Amino acid sequence: MRRILDFLYDAAAWLAALAMIGVLAMVLLSIVSRQLGFLVPGTDAYAGYAMAASGFLALAHTLKRNEHIRVTLVLGRLQGGKRHALEMWALTAGVFLAGLFAFYSVRLAWVSHAINDVSTGNDATPLWIPQLAMALGTVVLLVAFVDEWVQELRGQRKVLESEEALHNE
Repeated sequence: MRRILDFLYDAAAWLAALAMIGVLAMVLLSIVSRQLGFLVPGTDAYAGYAMAASGFLALAHTLKRNEHIRVTLVLGRLQGGKRHALEMWALTAGVFLAGLFAFYSVRLAWVSHAINDVSTGNDATPLWIPQLAMALGTVVLLVAFVDEWVQELRGQRKVLESEEALHNE
């Protein structure tokens, strides 16, 4: 099961990286097309969609690598049962919030598909297509939070302390 979950988080990160390449491609296409005197409609919108996709798809991978911003002022001073209780409280809140985020993101994409909602730009993209990346990213984030919660409950969670965070000025 661990390999499957790690593959899921890594696959989402690779999709995020591909979306970043998509942002680059759209920006370059926009620049080149202006220089050569022709218009490619929708490049700004597609760059925005790709940027949003990269952000949402990278959420779970970032969580699992302990790269999200955490306030550890209190947590760093606690040990044993008190630290475990605070971690469980924080992870429970994370699961709850990620669950809401995932539910409403999936619902947004579903409703956009059901009512044939399209972008207001000249490209008229069906909005459920770019919203799928947000929905997928939030669902994978929910899975990652549940994974962290279960590991913390079992006492198997390893929180890597970032060396970079220790060297702040």
